[in-house]
Amino acid sequence: MFNRRFVRNLICMALCALLIALSASSALAAPVRVAVVQPMSHTSLDQIRDTIIAALEKSDIEFEIVTGNAERDTAALSTILENIRMDGVDILVPIATNTAQSAKVVFEDGVVPVVFAAVSDPVAAGLTGEDSFFITGVSNNIPAGEIVKLISDFQPDYQKIGFLYTSSETNSVSTINAAKAYCDANGIAYEEVSISNLSELQTAVETLISRGIDALYTGNDNSIASAMSTYIDVAYSYGVPVYCGADSMVADGGFATIGVDYVQLGNQVADLVIRLAQGEQPEDIPYETLSDYARFVNLQAAGTLGMEITDDILSAYRVLVEADGTSHFGE
Repeated sequence: MFNRRFVRNLICMALCALLIALSASSALAAPVRVAVVQPMSHTSLDQIRDTIIAALEKSDIEFEIVTGNAERDTAALSTILENIRMDGVDILVPIATNTAQSAKVVFEDGVVPVVFAAVSDPVAAGLTGEDSFFITGVSNNIPAGEIVKLISDFQPDYQKIGFLYTSSETNSVSTINAAKAYCDANGIAYEEVSISNLSELQTAVETLISRGIDALYTGNDNSIASAMSTYIDVAYSYGVPVYCGADSMVADGGFATIGVDYVQLGNQVADLVIRLAQGEQPEDIPYETLSDYARFVNLQAAGTLGMEITDDILSAYRVLVEADGTSHFGE
């Protein structure tokens, strides 16, 4: 009787061990749940989101991807992040600076790794340091000197630049501050106007033009990027080119950019997500910057402005929009 009972106990223990192993195996095989959250819809942010999703779906890892879009509503953004935290997620991908900053607050316990996308200045945004050990990502910072050289390529005789940005966007402020510092160090004249909301955009453009600027520049500013039609309608009616911080802004009517290729950025973000899914820790992965910068020109905009572009200059840029309006964006 003792032996039978002993054997029976051994069998039970073996079955329990098997069930535990199967349960663990099932857990390991479960999809990695990733949430991608953006503050609003516009060409750049949508392209980042779509690129990340496409890259993850092509990987050998099974991902379950959920998305959130606050559609410009700051309160809604916090609610979306809180809901994602309560529902459970393995990796969070906040797109743009304000989303990443909100994510840091909501996920402050550090249990869920955060991979930000398109944050111009992670240090200024408070996304580095000891309290950000669970955060990594890809910055879309643009060298200030390159911004000014961009304008020089097409308008070598320009006298003054007009900088336009949204005052509440840390990423945009950082880019413009760097550009202004470069101008100060090199004796380049400029004017600046910031806006707090898009209702001020037309007046801001007209104010800069009234101050005698020859070119307008706006960096990777999400609010203004979402209103490019208004921006260029006003600027081009005065014959002033609009230089931008992203290819998507050129696709939406801007004149030229040396800036962010958001497909490249999205792919870099997806690579970081995959590394985390494979077991790496965010504190062991320093945030990255873009490995190269995009150079695009809009020939339709050039025609509207009556600007002639030499073959030498054109050879250094990719035509994103042809003279007849044909777009190569995303190709």
